[in-house]
Amino acid sequence: MTDNQKSEKDKEFLSQASGKQSGLISEFFGFLKANKKWWLAPIIISILLLGLLVVLGGTAAAPFIYTLF
Repeated sequence: MTDNQKSEKDKEFLSQASGKQSGLISEFFGFLKANKKWWLAPIIISILLLGLLVVLGGTAAAPFIYTLF
């Protein structure tokens, strides 16, 4: 690799590194889109909803949650 090629790669890396960074959710959707792993979305959403239910079950919202079931 010549110095010119290395310099161009360094400039490209620095320009991408100094750009706006995306958040966790946008990174996840980008991963799903790039790798065509859309089947993971319902699994992740259901796990997050179950976790939310567990957290709310330990709070003052518990009596309201129990009436749903």
